[in-house]
Amino acid sequence: MLPIFERENFSADQFTIVHCTEVIGMAEHPTKAIQQKPDSSISIGFQLLKEGKIDSFASAGNTGAMLVGSMFSVKAIPGILRPAIATLLPKFKGGWGLLLDVGVTADCKPEILAQFATLGTIYAESILQLKNPSVGLMSIGEEEEKGNLLTKETHQLLKNMTSINFIGNVEGRDLFNERADVVVCDGFTGNVILKEAESFYRMIRKRGIRDEYFDRFDFEDYGGTPILGINSNVIIAHGISKAKAIKNMILLSKNVIDAKLSSKIAGAFTKESV
Repeated sequence: MLPIFERENFSADQFTIVHCTEVIGMAEHPTKAIQQKPDSSISIGFQLLKEGKIDSFASAGNTGAMLVGSMFSVKAIPGILRPAIATLLPKFKGGWGLLLDVGVTADCKPEILAQFATLGTIYAESILQLKNPSVGLMSIGEEEEKGNLLTKETHQLLKNMTSINFIGNVEGRDLFNERADVVVCDGFTGNVILKEAESFYRMIRKRGIRDEYFDRFDFEDYGGTPILGINSNVIIAHGISKAKAIKNMILLSKNVIDAKLSSKIAGAFTKESV
């Protein structure tokens, strides 16, 4: 790393480099890896975060280990049933929307999805700078009675929540239009949507198609996503991230810190518990 700083004429004094002797591989079991490799970068990063020596921990390493480390070190905010991760949705007319959860919780209860709506709203307000963001529930039809048991029960909860701007059910075709700023779904559905969008983008690039709108699907442009609902700032990035994505992951970390995102979420759930 030091030769890179020298090559770019950048002072290394602005960085503190902590050496590690162990590595958590992408295919390793998250919980076992965290426990068995205390001198890995992920384990040390969470220890520094827990001790308050850093304000944010960002990594493109093992996603499962990042999630486990978050829950065991800084832990979930009191009142949060399950944390979530989100992905940005490039809107066709410009700007961004948000989809969550995209992989943390495959099997959800209605109460968990209701909390995701609050998490997404706070993220959209704090990071995307959206005022009174609209919230939609992913389903197979716009009508209130459409969907499975989970979405039907969740719909009843969301429409009675005064802390969010719930606009009803949305369908897959609404993801990239202006119908909703925040789209809520279980982690199983969200992950399928995310991987499909990534696959669609890669196919377009392989066919040599360049388009200003579709270029916004490049994950490297936004770098990563924070884990929402924990007591600190943790950013996870794609395992295949290159320099551009890592740069944007670091910039997102600063935005999350400056916006006091974790504190705002904690405050919202403290009010809900009163």
